[in-house]
Order: sequence, then structure tokens, then C-alpha cells
Amino acid sequence: MCDSSELLQGLKEKLCCCIDESKEKLRMLSQDIWSSPELAYEEHKAHDRLVEFFSQETGWKVDSHYKLQTAFRATWGPPESSEQGHVVNVGFLCEYDALPGIGHACGHNLIAEVGAAAAVGLKDVLEKTQNLPVKVQVTVLGTPAEEDGGGKIDLIKDGAFEGLDVVFMAHPSKEDAVYLPCVADHDVSVKYHGKASHASAYPWEGVNALDAAVLCYNNLSVLRQQMKPDWRVHGIIKHGGVKPNIIPDYTELEYYLRTPSRAELPVLKEKAVRCFRSAAEATGCQVEVEFARNQFDNMLRFPTLEELYERNGKDLGMDFTTDEAVLKESGSTDFGNVTFVVPGIHTYFYIGSQAFNHTEEYTVAAGDNKAQFFTLRTAKALAMTALDVLLRPELLQRVKQEFTEAKLKDEGTLRGQSTGQTEKQS
Repeated sequence: MCDSSELLQGLKEKLCCCIDESKEKLRMLSQDIWSSPELAYEEHKAHDRLVEFFSQETGWKVDSHYKLQTAFRATWGPPESSEQGHVVNVGFLCEYDALPGIGHACGHNLIAEVGAAAAVGLKDVLEKTQNLPVKVQVTVLGTPAEEDGGGKIDLIKDGAFEGLDVVFMAHPSKEDAVYLPCVADHDVSVKYHGKASHASAYPWEGVNALDAAVLCYNNLSVLRQQMKPDWRVHGIIKHGGVKPNIIPDYTELEYYLRTPSRAELPVLKEKAVRCFRSAAEATGCQVEVEFARNQFDNMLRFPTLEELYERNGKDLGMDFTTDEAVLKESGSTDFGNVTFVVPGIHTYFYIGSQAFNHTEEYTVAAGDNKAQFFTLRTAKALAMTALDVLLRPELLQRVKQEFTEAKLKDEGTLRGQSTGQTEKQS
């Protein structure tokens, strides 16, 4: 029955109607999160608002403060351990942290809305459909701290993604895109400790931590000519001293180190650490090199999910970008780590504005009612793609095969990189 393309199309149309019926509740959810921006791991109001939203929807089991204080889980359908046989567990992810100073300039309020809308629409149409070829569970995970810290990585470590078969989310952007490059990233803090002294009366008594910071910055700038074209190193001096006539006894820099794959990241990190330590050696300072607790991985790709999403998006009127410059833009996200434990897609969607993310203009756009049409259209495309893989089991098997192959390829790259480093050292 469910192999019929005509029937599947009918279910997709019903799904879209279900989402439209909830559009006012979804708009209010997004607005409430947008109007109270909260930083990573501090998203208490957003957490409570999303827990309230799903608690008021019939049929959902909601776990607040799930694994992390500001994470949550909402589930519908039989559990994975159900006696009814294997249950396909489809996940939708909600982000909701903001940026310091400029609020929801990356539109995470809309990410939360997309995840909630897609999950509610899929659940509503599934519970009205008889003779499904599989038993289904729909799971929504509230994943805090994407902008700083990597909440999804914390949740992975704590087992929150175990049992999920496929996951979906979408991120606001300037255009519709099935995929944009997301590279591996590890943040690092570099602290130099010197000795204060009067900079004019007896400078020879001091050990200048600012000199170490400047040398560190210049060392990395010189390193760039030996870096691969697609490696990225960018940073700031967070603390450079307190007064010109006091030789600085403490300075601090923060850097982001990025490579296209997690296999290359240790190579870049090793080179950067030599730059950090040589600056200390040259100035006589002590140095602390502190890498962030979580490393963001690059994102694995799953062609079947991408093709399905693009087809569904085009049916809804999306115009996917073909601009080569845009398709080469890169950032980092903790969703990359998710793709190494469960297959999924992280698409991008236009919200009615050409403003750039992480600007005040984008904050305004993320809270504008004009964004609602595009946000709900994206939720429909995600939920329609989930229907495809649920009602056509061969597609889900193909996705799982792509997942296995992608992981094997990555493991081979990691082994090759490790072997290469060992040979060089010997």
C-alpha cells in the first residue's frame, strides 16, 4: 500500500495541512524564544517554552532537563524496545541558543520552530495512517549550546542519540541549500604569564607577556604560507595588558583552528602549538595551551537524503542556490559530530532577507513575520523527506549503507593520516 507514489503524495499533502493548522502556535513559539535570547548552556526560558509546547500537544512524552540542564526530549510512538518489532526512530533537532550582544543573529529560534513543526506535522499524519510498513517513533531533541561548547557533542557522549535511525534539522541562511561545507574545528585558548615591571624605570626587571602574544600572532601569520589552502586559523588577543607603563604580566589569545576533515585537524593543531610555545620560549614567559572540551567534526554527507530533500523542496517552490561561491562557504557545527553516530541532513533555508548571519540585520530578519512562510516551508520539506524514508524502507536501507561507507572512508583517512605522522616522526 505505502509503495504507491500516489498515496505517498497524498500523505505529504495532509502533512503540510497539519503544519499549517499549527502555524500560529509555532509562530508564537519562535517569537517567545527570539524575544528572550539566551547564551549557550543558559537557555532556561527557551527550554521551558519548548517543554511547554510539546507538553500541550497530545500524545507526546516529554523529558525536561534531558542529559543537560537546558536540553529536552519529546517522543511519540512505541519505544525502540517495543514488542511490536523493530521501530524506526526518526529524530528532529532543535537549537535555541543566541549570540552575545546581538541575540538571535543566527536564527536559532527558527531552527527550534522548524524542528517542532516538522515533528508535529509528521506525528499528526502518521497517527492517522493505517497499515504502515514499519513501526515509527518520532523523537525531538532540544540541543543547547551550538554557538559555544557543542551541546550535541555532550549529548552524544551521554547516549542521547542512541536508538535513532535518522535525524533532520535545518539552519537559516541567505538562500536555500541542501548542503554547505561544514568543517572540523577546535577552539584553543593561549595564555602567557610573564612578570610585571615599570615599563620606563626598570623594564629589564619585567617579562613581557604582550611580546609573547604578539610573537604568537605573528608566528601563526607566517605559518599561513605553509598551510593548505582550505585550512583556516583565525583569532584575537582577548587580553593584552592593563596600562602602557606596566609591562604586561598576563596576556590571552583565542583561536579557532579549522580543516575540511577531522583527519587533518591534528596536523594543524601540532603546527599551531609549536607557534604558541616558541613565543613563550623567545620571551621567557610561561604558556598555557587549553583546547576546548569538545572538538567539532566535519559533516558526513548522505546523497539519498539530500536528493529526497531537494525534490521535496522544489515541489514546495524552493529555489536552491547554484552559486559556486556560496556553495564553497564554510563554517562549523556540532551537527558534524552527529553524522558520525547517526545519518542525517543539516539543510539551509532562506528567510526572506539577504542579510548575513551573525549581524544585527539578521537578528531583525529572524524575528520578522516574513520569515514564517519560509520556515514552515522548510519544516514541510524535512517532514516530507522523513515520510519518504519511512514509507519506502529501501530508501532507509540505502541511507544506512551510505552511513556505513562514509564512516569506513573516514576511518581509513584517519588511519592513513596517523601512519603518515608516524613515518615523519621516525
